[in-house]
Amino acid sequence: QVQLVESGGRLVQAGDSLRLSCAASGRTFSSYAMGWFRQAPGKEREYVAGISRGGSTYYKDSVKGRFTISRDNAKNAVYLQMNTLKPEDTALYYCAARARAYVDIRVDEYDYWGQGTQVTVSS
Repeated sequence: QVQLVESGGRLVQAGDSLRLSCAASGRTFSSYAMGWFRQAPGKEREYVAGISRGGSTYYKDSVKGRFTISRDNAKNAVYLQMNTLKPEDTALYYCAARARAYVDIRVDEYDYWGQGTQVTVSS
C-alpha cells in the first residue's frame, strides 16, 4: 500500500516557475515507477511526466524542455519542476505510482493516486 500526498500548487503568472512535490508512504517506494498527471476542468486526466524505477524520464510533448521530473528514493519523494508556465498548464496535478519498473501514459496503469494539487497560471 502506498499513500501519496501532493503539494506546491498555487496561483502564478505566465512565465513563472513552480515546483510540485509528492510525498509517498511505504518502504517500497523505490520499486515503483512514478508519474505526474493533470486534469483541467471539462477535460480528461492526461499524462504529463514519468520517471521509471531506474530514473529514466518521459514527458508529454507539450512540456518537454519546460518540465523536469525527479525522484529522491531516500526521502520517498517525487518532484515536478515546471518552468515557463503557460495558461494552458492550468489544472489539478496528480501524483501516481505504478507497481512496475517503467512508466505508462495510461491512467488505468497506475495503482495509487494522490488527491491532487491545483496549479493556476494567469495570463
